[in-house]
Amino acid sequence: MTDAQIIVLATPMFFALIGLEYWIGVRRGRNTYRLNDAISSIALGMLSQVVGVLTKLFTLGIYTWVFEHAALTRLDAGAWWVWLLGLLFYDFLYYWHHRLGHTTALLWAAHAVHHQSEDYNLSTALRQPGSGWLVGWIFYMPMAILGFPPLVYAVVALVDLLYQFWVHTQQIGKLGWFDRWFCSPSNHRVHHAVNDPYLDRNYGGILVIWDRMFGSFQEELDHERCVYGTRDALASWNPWHANVQVYAKLLRKTRSTPRWRDKLRLWWEPAHWEPGVGARIAPGYDPHARPLFDPVVDSSHALGAAVLFVLLLGGVALFLWNAHRLGSGEQIAVLIGLLAGQVLTARLLTPSGAGHP
Repeated sequence: MTDAQIIVLATPMFFALIGLEYWIGVRRGRNTYRLNDAISSIALGMLSQVVGVLTKLFTLGIYTWVFEHAALTRLDAGAWWVWLLGLLFYDFLYYWHHRLGHTTALLWAAHAVHHQSEDYNLSTALRQPGSGWLVGWIFYMPMAILGFPPLVYAVVALVDLLYQFWVHTQQIGKLGWFDRWFCSPSNHRVHHAVNDPYLDRNYGGILVIWDRMFGSFQEELDHERCVYGTRDALASWNPWHANVQVYAKLLRKTRSTPRWRDKLRLWWEPAHWEPGVGARIAPGYDPHARPLFDPVVDSSHALGAAVLFVLLLGGVALFLWNAHRLGSGEQIAVLIGLLAGQVLTARLLTPSGAGHP
């Protein structure tokens, strides 16, 4: 069974838990969902999964090549400890991948997609980038060199990703001792917040002990309510704009920067780095004063967007289940069709002149 098929089988559980979280929020008077934002997040997850089918041969192929030609040993995939050690080692490498994804502009350009939602709920967990495959594979090559078989790598990567779904919620409070060891809802709310005390903290995927070991841990504070999104707000439901926003800004900065050395540094330094200025963040930022991007649309447009979204969701599930039987040309055609449908959905959810559709 392929990774894509496992995601298809897990999708009903994802939506059941989203529905449960919505119901609990309504009952408590603390609903954290908006239709437009949830559709945007899930649509970006759909797009990421389709792109993943097209790029799997590249990312897993590189890992397999390194394993076959550069592995110092060959660990036995039949041994339980190889799987446990593989998961721990993957989570450690994920921590550094994730940390540099916030502190390096090139990596942030992909990872920013996951943080653009100004809501925080289980649909946010499904909000994934379409360009993470470009560079992200590099971080996991130590697993190949140390002899973890490709099957072990692929499975533990999926486990690490699936674990992180449940921590994207505001309906679960602090969990005592669990928060000290593991990535939890409280710890991950901090990670998604743009408040000064929380910015760029808590990178762990399954374990938060990496953050405690390397100085990036921050506890959720009772007196500081988390505000979500990115400081350079997206203000759009358009999936194309979401994926290219930071890249486009970096390209504009690169063209306007005179020195070649600084042109290159722009991509390695944090996204807000400027030549001659450094990586200082502008003082006086008040996340609580930022207006929420929530354009009002008429009910017919909202209904049309919801219907189109459901049709696209069904089409993507059908594609993911059968993708291994399709040629690259057919897969690319599906990607183009999906993106076109999602852009139309975004337009239905955005009145003329609002945001960047």
